[in-house]
Amino acid sequence: MVMGKAKLSKPLIFQSKLLCVSLLYLVTTLFLALYTSINPTKCLFRSSPFDPVQTPFFSYPSSYGEHKYVIPTHRSSCSSPIYFSDYWMVLNEILHLCQNSSVSSHALREEVPCGFFKRFPISDPDRMAMESCHGVVVVSAIFNDHDKIRQPKSLGSKTRDNVCFFMFVDDVTLKRLDHHEIISRNSSHEYNVGVWRIIKVSSKDHLYDNPAMNGMIPKHLAHRLFPNSKFSIWVDAKLQLMVDPLILIHALVVSEKVDMAVSKHPFFTQTMEEALATARWKKWKDVDGLRNQMETYCENGLQPWTPKKPYPSDVPDSALILRKHGLNNNLFSCLLFNELEAFNPRDQLPFSYVRDHMKPKLRLNMFEVEVFEQVAVEYRHNLKKDGTTAGEISSLKRTKRVADDLFINSSCCSKCHNYLLEMWGESHD
Repeated sequence: MVMGKAKLSKPLIFQSKLLCVSLLYLVTTLFLALYTSINPTKCLFRSSPFDPVQTPFFSYPSSYGEHKYVIPTHRSSCSSPIYFSDYWMVLNEILHLCQNSSVSSHALREEVPCGFFKRFPISDPDRMAMESCHGVVVVSAIFNDHDKIRQPKSLGSKTRDNVCFFMFVDDVTLKRLDHHEIISRNSSHEYNVGVWRIIKVSSKDHLYDNPAMNGMIPKHLAHRLFPNSKFSIWVDAKLQLMVDPLILIHALVVSEKVDMAVSKHPFFTQTMEEALATARWKKWKDVDGLRNQMETYCENGLQPWTPKKPYPSDVPDSALILRKHGLNNNLFSCLLFNELEAFNPRDQLPFSYVRDHMKPKLRLNMFEVEVFEQVAVEYRHNLKKDGTTAGEISSLKRTKRVADDLFINSSCCSKCHNYLLEMWGESHD
């Protein structure tokens, strides 16, 4: 510095390149965080970030661990985004549809066999509560303490007044819930956990020996258990809903003018791929039964998926199913359940066979996997004593032709031979 003159210099903040880069990174990160909080994903678009979302109203004891073992997702893009309308507009439209819809499941049961004929083993008060649900019902089930009860998130302020939440459990699961002291009871002996009305299904009088098959009743016969409901959402107990059910029904069913909405399978397009994986990963141990099932379908017209089909896949991810109760959906659900009762509770196997053969045709929205991963969070099943999870699969990859377990020693003469050749692109017809 020269005496008598003050030399101007850059502020200290600009003299360090590292500091400048750090500040730029901080500002950028804050901006992206703010943007993400308003638009959390490229797959979901809301008309307003100010929907009247309720704050959490139920907390679990730390010992219950309802958020353990979450399954991470890694998809960074979305090929088919969906648009969510304003909550109040959705609420009014759904209420209008429910009030002006006349749906009856009884007439269909007189014409088409629909699963079990015995009385579903629940109490009369629970049955009356189910029949009093006249709008939208969200249904889930836990048998043999297979999962945790998880509360749906982002519920609008009027949703609990207009949506029923029912969770079916057996004696084993109910005892476990009692152990953690998370069940509330009222004077009418009604069980509740947060938003969920707990429906006890008697283990002594259960309809099937296999717990998975008992779970298929509320999963696929919601129109029978809730005869006055107009819409339903099935949510596997391994899932936690992250979007208001009214908004989901409106975006995926009502706006699309369909009978049912379900996600595409994340790995498989062909029914036979799912059948091979079911045998290979021992998701159903009766391989001879699986072979008989698939050969029965092939013999009666099961065709592999091609772009000529009006659906983007033959295999759904049936953990989340959204339905508009009516003739088409009810018929499909009944026919599908009959296949499960005849063969096994792996509901992805008969899906395309029933869908492609039934008349009238099912109007179906098979949405992208990326959407599914944004509207629900998936968790692993409860840990068993050996530290593994029930039904756990370490890494599912596309099934290859070599070393398949389902058609070993019989692929050359199988009734599904032509199906397999066409699926593998080797058909010369």
